[in-house]
Amino acid sequence: MPYFLGIDTSNYTTSCAIYDSESDTVIHRKKLLPVKKGELGLRQSDAVFHHTVQLPELMEELFQDFDGEISAIGVSDAPMRAEGSYMPCFLTGVCAAESVAAATGKPLYRFSHQQGHIMAALFSSGRRELYGQNFFAFHVSGGTTQALLVSGELDARLIASSLDLKAGQAVDRVGIMLGYPFPAGKYVDELAQKSDKKYKINIKLKDGNCCLSGVENKCRAMFEKGEKPEDICRYCLDYIMTALYKIALFAKEKYGDLPMIFSGGVMSNKIIREEFEKTLGAGFATPEFSADNAAGIALLAHKRTLE
Repeated sequence: MPYFLGIDTSNYTTSCAIYDSESDTVIHRKKLLPVKKGELGLRQSDAVFHHTVQLPELMEELFQDFDGEISAIGVSDAPMRAEGSYMPCFLTGVCAAESVAAATGKPLYRFSHQQGHIMAALFSSGRRELYGQNFFAFHVSGGTTQALLVSGELDARLIASSLDLKAGQAVDRVGIMLGYPFPAGKYVDELAQKSDKKYKINIKLKDGNCCLSGVENKCRAMFEKGEKPEDICRYCLDYIMTALYKIALFAKEKYGDLPMIFSGGVMSNKIIREEFEKTLGAGFATPEFSADNAAGIALLAHKRTLE
């Protein structure tokens, strides 16, 4: 039985996926959690409610044309594997996964949301040979901006991070300031590509860590001066790109010239992707697998059964 179910209920997206290990393909269904215009996200209680509504609908869609038998179930139960890492929204997925496991008698494996992101990036970038080896993984999203040293079964050691605002938060705040809905990443990306500017930004790291709160302040000042929206978006992305590039150089200097993988919703950005593929030789999750998804969790469930 080659089929493995993955479930992920993050603070942004409800998602479920089936990995077919014989054809090496993934089918998945996902849906953003609804956020009112002008707001910057959801309270955890609201996220849990929306997952409770959306997950059964997505599971029904996922299994509508599926006639196989699931071998194992994987679920994300926390944002990351770190002490104190917890969000109630993940309980919705855990509850569903435990119910499926109990009903089918199949094994259930738990992973972190971050491990799912990393595995999805390895899969979609064609770099699965890195699983079990040492490599750098950058997880850049609305909830996390981290550089990790990954080894073994995607065990991640934190190298550096943003000490204040996360990259995705900065992007969303700029996009919402310009009148776009949450999450605003795709709108900021599209606008930035229309700019003919390229900003050189001076960013200093603190023991490898960066601060991103300055980008919001600068973009707001540009907005109040009446500068073009596309230039504001370009500045935002150039700022984030500069910070990540400096962290990447810090990681290589401290730990060696290891392979580098980028994942997370912000890393679906075309400008950053093209620059880092050229300058760092980095691998990227494809846009489909950059944002929150359950594909990596399904792939990890398959990996766990092989161990």
